[in-house]
Amino acid sequence: MIKALLFDYGGTLDTNGRHWAEVIWDAYSREDIQVSKEQFREAYVYAERTLAQKPLICPEHNFLDVLQIKCRLQTDYMLQKGYLNHQSEAHRLADVVALACYEMARKNTAAIREMLARFKKQYKLALVSNFYGNLTTVLRDFGLYGYFDKIVESAVVSHRKPDPQIFRLAVDDLELDNDECVVIGDSYTKDILPAQSIGCATIWLKGKGWEDRPMLDDNAVDNCIAVITHFNELEFYLR
Repeated sequence: MIKALLFDYGGTLDTNGRHWAEVIWDAYSREDIQVSKEQFREAYVYAERTLAQKPLICPEHNFLDVLQIKCRLQTDYMLQKGYLNHQSEAHRLADVVALACYEMARKNTAAIREMLARFKKQYKLALVSNFYGNLTTVLRDFGLYGYFDKIVESAVVSHRKPDPQIFRLAVDDLELDNDECVVIGDSYTKDILPAQSIGCATIWLKGKGWEDRPMLDDNAVDNCIAVITHFNELEFYLR
């Protein structure tokens, strides 16, 4: 019997399965940025690596703060590489893109609140996320904090997906067995495979990824309760 739902956060609850790199790239594209997608990819990877190495994001930062920091790192990189030429325009671009992406995330998270409220009546709910140490602030800002019984955040517990231990911690915190939990996430390699490796059931929210298509294990895909392409499909399969 399923007793708990363990959700990924970034790329699942806030973008409906779209990788954040794709979301940010689309926002730059709408501003007619004069760089290639490959050049943006370099900047995106640089920003993510910088954030992994330096404590630029503080616990009190909301998601708009996170996006502004990320986009400034990206545009600064593109300036250094000569992909962009004017600092003032680059910084304006970073702020416009950050705000557009923030509003998109706010809209998406508002749309799932009623569904989470219905799930909470039937299941324990948890978040298992690779994040920066400010996930509680982000959830409060988006009105999602009260729906979750447990929040397991990589920056807090010192385990990162795809390490299965981060899922074990969540299951243990809920005082359940692995096979009583369903993990829902957008990443095949970071959510589905490690969750299945410890005996959790899985639902894969298969959206538009950023990396090259992973080599899929047919057994792992077949063992999913479902492979969905929109968050709204979740209720149907959980019935």
